[in-house]
Amino acid sequence: MPSNEYLFPAPPQAGVRVHGENALFPVHRIYCVGRNFAEHAKEMGAEVPARGTPVFFMKPADAVVTKGGDIPYPGMTNDLHHEVELVVAIDRDAAGIVDMASALDYVFGYGVGLDLTRRDLQNLAKEKRLPWDTSKGFDFSAPLSAIIPKRQIENLESLVLSLQINDVVRQRAPLSDMVFNVAEIIHELSKLYALKAGDLIFMGTPSGVAALQPGDRFTASLEGLIDFHGNIAVV
Repeated sequence: MPSNEYLFPAPPQAGVRVHGENALFPVHRIYCVGRNFAEHAKEMGAEVPARGTPVFFMKPADAVVTKGGDIPYPGMTNDLHHEVELVVAIDRDAAGIVDMASALDYVFGYGVGLDLTRRDLQNLAKEKRLPWDTSKGFDFSAPLSAIIPKRQIENLESLVLSLQINDVVRQRAPLSDMVFNVAEIIHELSKLYALKAGDLIFMGTPSGVAALQPGDRFTASLEGLIDFHGNIAVV
């Protein structure tokens, strides 16, 4: 057997649709920002992070769900929470630390997604000072809209992020409320990781997070720009 053949078929590349184009954005890694809206940090009983110290965690690339429709309610939880977020798509490799002045040059576009969270597992991990992986990085935990190329967006921070559950607004806040903006997050991430084309950054959620139930319908929106619809599957 030639040494460059895989032992079994490689899994398919995770990809996200690009709005208005016949193309897919290939996903390399999914980075997530915690506590990036002050009111959400407060509702979770956490301190608002000091300037210059954002909180990061990760999800596996194949956690992304891009077609909407039914999203499975995960096992091992009775408290699945929604967290609606701006998502940043990176299309260039970074050579070392990215300075904030050029950080947006690395951005291909933006979408709206959900950071689904097994809150009961997260709370247990916090109590025991254990990692959050099982509460954040599970299968189908990153539903995501198509990506809108940044050239189609005139003023990102003027947009409003929102989430409706069964036609009732649960979360809503302007992106200008983020503690750290996109350029700052790219700069800080690049200190910790080698940023690559295909990286996605979930930028944190506003207040109003709450439980989802099987059968719930959701609409995640960057208002006036894109809506993303889905359902939590009945188990």
